[in-house]
Amino acid sequence: MDLEKIRQNTIGTILRFSVPAIVAMMLTSLITVADGFFIGNYVGAAGIAAVNLGLPIIYLFLSIGLMVSVGGAALAQMEFGAGNRTACSQSFRQTVATTVMFSVVTGIAVALLFEPILDVLGAQGQVRAYFKLYYGILLPELIVMVVNSCLGMFIRGEGNPQFIMKVNVLSVLLNIALDYAFAAVLHIGIAGIAIASLLSALAALGCLLYYFWKKAAVYRFGMFSFSAAVCKRTLLNGSSEFIGEMSTGIAMFAYNYVIMQRIGVDGVAAFTIVGYVSYVFSMVVVGFGQGVSPLVSFCFGAKERGLARQLRKRTNGLVLAIGAVLFLVMAALSDWYSGLFVKDITIQEMVRSGMLLFMTSFFFCGINAITSFYFTAIGNAFASALISLSRGFVVLLACIFILPAYFGMTGVWLAAPVTEAVTIILSGVLTGRESG
Repeated sequence: MDLEKIRQNTIGTILRFSVPAIVAMMLTSLITVADGFFIGNYVGAAGIAAVNLGLPIIYLFLSIGLMVSVGGAALAQMEFGAGNRTACSQSFRQTVATTVMFSVVTGIAVALLFEPILDVLGAQGQVRAYFKLYYGILLPELIVMVVNSCLGMFIRGEGNPQFIMKVNVLSVLLNIALDYAFAAVLHIGIAGIAIASLLSALAALGCLLYYFWKKAAVYRFGMFSFSAAVCKRTLLNGSSEFIGEMSTGIAMFAYNYVIMQRIGVDGVAAFTIVGYVSYVFSMVVVGFGQGVSPLVSFCFGAKERGLARQLRKRTNGLVLAIGAVLFLVMAALSDWYSGLFVKDITIQEMVRSGMLLFMTSFFFCGINAITSFYFTAIGNAFASALISLSRGFVVLLACIFILPAYFGMTGVWLAAPVTEAVTIILSGVLTGRESG
C-alpha cells in the first residue's frame, strides 16, 4: 500500500480494493438467490419458508466469525501499516485459529437446539421437516464459510483481492451447477441444495489454503504464541460486527415469529423473496466495507486520519448511488421478479406490494453499514457497536413488534426503512464527534 497513491486517487483506490470484494460478495449472494430459485421451483413455498426460518443460524455463525476475523484483521493491518511485521503475523495466526475454534463450538451448540427453535416458531409439517433436513447438512458448510471469510480478509489485506474474486467465481459456478444437478436432474430436493453449498464451500477452502501455502507474502501459517491481550483486543474490536450480525439474526427470528403468528407460511415466503434483493444489496455494501477497511486501518496506523475520513465519505457516496439505482431497477422489474420464485398468486401479490416499501431502506442502510465498518477499522468499537445496536437490534426490534400490530404485513415492510432512517441520525452524530 502507498499513502501517496491513495491520496492522489482515492476513489480509484477504493474501487480497486472494493470491486473484487463486491464481486465476491455478489457471487456469494447469487448462491443464496440460486438456492431460493431451485427450492421455490423444485421444492415449493414450504421449502423457502423453512430456509428462511433458519437464517438466524447463519447470522449467528457470521456474527461470531466476523467478530474474530474483522477484529483480528484490523489489528494485524494496523501493525502492518506501522511496519511491525512480527506482531502482524502473530495476530494473523491467532485470528485464524480462534475463528476455527469458535465456529466448531457454535456448530455443536446449534445442532443441539434445532427442536427448541422450531417449537418457539411453531413450525410444523413440511416446514419443520425441511428445516431439519436442510440445516442438518448445512452446519458443516457454515463452519467452512466462516473460515473462508476470515482467510479472505487477510488475502485482501495483502493487496490481492483479485484472488478472492476468482475463488468466489469458481465457488458460485460450482454451486449453481450442483444445485441444478441435485434438484433438477437427480431430484434430491432440499437436501441436494444443502449438499451443493457444502461441496462448493470446501472447494473454495482448498483454493484459499493453497494461496497461503504457496503465494502469501505477508501472512503465512506457522507457530504462534497465544496472547490473551491480543485475543481481548480482537474480540473487543470486532464486537460491533458481532452485535451487528447477531442483532440481525435476532431480528430475523423476530420477523419470522411475527409473520408466522400474523400471516403464516405465505407471509414468510413473500418476505424471503423480497429479502433476496436486500441480501444482494447488503453484500455489495459489505464488499465495499471489506475493501475499504484495510485502507482505512492502514491510513489510521500511519497517522493519516484525514485521509481515513476521506475514504469513508467517498465510500458512503458510492453505496448511496448504488442503492438508488437498485431501487429504480427493481421498481421497474417488480412484476417479473414476483413470479420468478413461486407461482402462488397470493405470495406474488405480497411481494409486489411490499418490495418498494421495504427497499426505501436502501437510501440509508449502506451509509450506516460503511460508517460502522469505518469505526471498527480505526479501533473505535464503541461507536461501531452503537450503530450496529440501533440498526440491528434496539430500534429494529421495536419496529418489528409495533408496526405489524397496527399495519399488518405493511408494517413488516416498513420496519427496516424506519429503523435505518433513525440510525442515520446516530451515524451523523458519531462521525461529527470523531471528526471534531
